[in-house]
Amino acid sequence: MYGQSLARFIIGIVGNVLSLLLFLSPGPTCLRIWRNQTTEEFHPYLYLASVMNCMFWVFYGLPVVHPDSILVISINSAGLILELIYLGIFFRYTTNRKRAIIICLLIVEIIMLAIVALITFLCFHSHTSRSMFVGIICVVCGIIMYASPLSVIGQVMKSQDPEFMPFWVCLAGFSNGVVWLIYACLKSFDLYIATGNGLGAAFGLFQLSVYAYYTFGAKRGGSVQSEVKHCEII
Repeated sequence: MYGQSLARFIIGIVGNVLSLLLFLSPGPTCLRIWRNQTTEEFHPYLYLASVMNCMFWVFYGLPVVHPDSILVISINSAGLILELIYLGIFFRYTTNRKRAIIICLLIVEIIMLAIVALITFLCFHSHTSRSMFVGIICVVCGIIMYASPLSVIGQVMKSQDPEFMPFWVCLAGFSNGVVWLIYACLKSFDLYIATGNGLGAAFGLFQLSVYAYYTFGAKRGGSVQSEVKHCEII
């Protein structure tokens, strides 16, 4: 039992490091936006989804909801701060239309958190019931966050260029999902962390597959077609 607790703690630390890398992964994109003073074709949905995800996981980790979850609180608090910084940079250099979207969705997210907190404390009176209610919501938020990079898949397929689906974001999402899935399976199985991060790992793997295809497969195919056309001309 002690060995499982120690292993879970170590995996939790590794998960915190990988989660921090996940939250830091949009950094190069935001630096590019700051340098060019334009958001180009990038979307704010990843940052908005991450803010919502972090807020609800911080709430889930509170002692009154799910005790002994200090590692969940610590990493998601750090992530929330980072995502708000990224969102601020994006807000500064984006269009008025996207600014309005950001403001409206942030207000909606805050209202949702307030409603969930109210329902949690008024309708549920045990850690088990509170964990179940908030955990289900956290799973949904986690799925939205992990799936948010998929919003540019259509653009990637159309242009056959994965530029606007950053590799490090996809890799960090996949690695983070795998490690937290392992964490959830050690000692006492946590269904909500396991479900959200298991699906997150699957989304990350799919995104990496798309990135690899349009970075290597599509380009190789294009090169072969060019060589064939060149031979036909000769």
